[in-house]
Amino acid sequence: MDYKIEKSDSEWREELGAEKFAVLRNAATERAWTGELLDESRAGVYTCGACNAELFKSGTKFDSNCGWPSFYESVRPEAVELIEDRSLGTVRTEVRCANCGSHLGHVFDDGFGTPTGDRYCMNSISLNFKPVE
Repeated sequence: MDYKIEKSDSEWREELGAEKFAVLRNAATERAWTGELLDESRAGVYTCGACNAELFKSGTKFDSNCGWPSFYESVRPEAVELIEDRSLGTVRTEVRCANCGSHLGHVFDDGFGTPTGDRYCMNSISLNFKPVE
């Protein structure tokens, strides 16, 4: 897929720093229960940690008790890219920012009790938060 924002690995590494680069550009995962945005409860918008594209609204965030921020839908279907992921010997669906291709996390169909039944399980480090003013 062609992205609106394209940079070399060295440009991303310099801009993001080692920890964010590992998750956003190399699909690493932050440890569960450690993310700064896990308990964020203010009204606002969650944006991509690499390019600041809007990804999720706070009203779609829910406590899934999985250790990472969870949402039941993206701000717009075209805001994220969904890709089949077979990297751990199982089939999952990776979620990337559709604007820059950065890895955000995975989406699962176990969001029971949500309007969509989906659980977008996102790495905190992959997101920024902009509170409503």
